[in-house]
Amino acid sequence: MAYNVSLRQLHVFSTITQHKTLTAASEALFLSKAAVSMALSELEKQIGHPLFDRVNNRLVLNQEGQKLLPLADELLHRANDIELMFDGDTTLTGQLRIGASDTIGNQIAPYMLSDFRKSTDHTQQSLFISNSAQICQMLIDYELDIALIEGSTPHPDLLSVPFSHDEMCVIASPIHPLSHGSEITLDQLEGNDWILRESGSGSREFFTQLIAPRLVDWHESFQLNTTEALINSVSAGLGLACLSKLAASPAIQDGRVVQIPLPLNMQRKFCLLVHKEKYQNPLLKAFISFCQQWQQNDASK
Repeated sequence: MAYNVSLRQLHVFSTITQHKTLTAASEALFLSKAAVSMALSELEKQIGHPLFDRVNNRLVLNQEGQKLLPLADELLHRANDIELMFDGDTTLTGQLRIGASDTIGNQIAPYMLSDFRKSTDHTQQSLFISNSAQICQMLIDYELDIALIEGSTPHPDLLSVPFSHDEMCVIASPIHPLSHGSEITLDQLEGNDWILRESGSGSREFFTQLIAPRLVDWHESFQLNTTEALINSVSAGLGLACLSKLAASPAIQDGRVVQIPLPLNMQRKFCLLVHKEKYQNPLLKAFISFCQQWQQNDASK
């Protein structure tokens, strides 16, 4: 059977996967909703399978669509590479969609992107910050090109490469009984209230894997989805917290919270993630190489 699948149809398909509705996709493509719907229908007819499940007004990628997505992504990027090859222009072009978990997104990524722009003159990057679990899911769904997270991921579709590291710390209110000691034993942490990030956060994962298993008696006082709320809650005396020292440093320096020294290795790694089937165009390759060579000298400014 002969197929006449066009790049235009694949572009429409890829855009729908990102925006979830025909209306949003049509706005992104500057096409009418009818034109987008027709291009999708033609593509599905060519392939012989529906690519989305229609759920209310949303289009949810089905199994056939999931098989097509990495191929469509690669073909669209390769088509752009062909244009650049014969343009003779070696300047990096295209949009780079970066996802970052909370600590990296707020404390590291701004400096990385500033250095990347200075070294390449490429300025078309977007940055989405959320917890590690959501960032990984967006990468799996091809809504992001690359992700920078704390820790690693066991997901079989994602490649994980360490690129840097940071140090975690436990903080308390200045009036907390543990805030006046030197090095604290783990026994002294027993019976305390803890303020944790939400499920899926790298900071929460670090606490539940390294500290919680060493305690017999601990209580989750609050679950919060922002680092600033967590720090303020600790400052207000609502419990202890475990978070990145990069994020906690300003509050420690201001005296709003106190770091509790522990006899544990509090280092954790930062990882760069890409989808195994993601086509790595020159822009993505350049950013990956940049991340692996970048030193976070300015990250704590």
